[in-house]
Amino acid sequence: MITLALSKGRIFDETLPLLAEAGIQVLEDPEKSRKLILPTNQPELRVVLVRASDVPTYVQFGGADIGVAGKDVLIEHGGQGLYQPLDLQIAKCHVSVAVPAGFDYAHAVRQGARLRVATKYPAIAREFFARKGVHVDLVKLYGSMELAPLTGMADAIVDLVSTGNTLRANNLVEVEQIMPISSQLVVNQAALRLKQLPLRHLMDVFARACHPEALV
Repeated sequence: MITLALSKGRIFDETLPLLAEAGIQVLEDPEKSRKLILPTNQPELRVVLVRASDVPTYVQFGGADIGVAGKDVLIEHGGQGLYQPLDLQIAKCHVSVAVPAGFDYAHAVRQGARLRVATKYPAIAREFFARKGVHVDLVKLYGSMELAPLTGMADAIVDLVSTGNTLRANNLVEVEQIMPISSQLVVNQAALRLKQLPLRHLMDVFARACHPEALV
């Protein structure tokens, strides 16, 4: 049995067409079912639904053999014990710095001000500001980042941005893009040795679906 870890939402929705190209179908809708383990039309493949930030941990510790996780999540996790063979080029967005409209971010940086930055991604934020030589105090949050500057708790946020609609709705503006993000295939290294043939087959399924030009 191969266990594939996915998170609900955009990653799940954009992974389904890749599986469908190989005739693999998830048999239950996660938005309608309360089940956390979903069968597929392939008896030896099942899907487990976990929180996006937990996908690397499930794969690392053997709760799943293979999974799909955003690059942002993998950087924060550290990627220990994971084989990362493929960028699936799905669920694309980017990590950005955003501030309240009217806040002179460039001036604050030039003057060497110490900024308080709220984020779910302290590793990414810390590395980015360290490279720029900007002094920051990081505030780790798990909910809506946009609220932090609106309440005066932070000068800026570092967060994922897709359309930018949420920023605009809360009177925030992007001032710097840190990195592009897409979703990666991650594989448990021990499982790859023990279940080499079925896992290699599934990896090939993803490779054919998202990078057909790279295959001979």
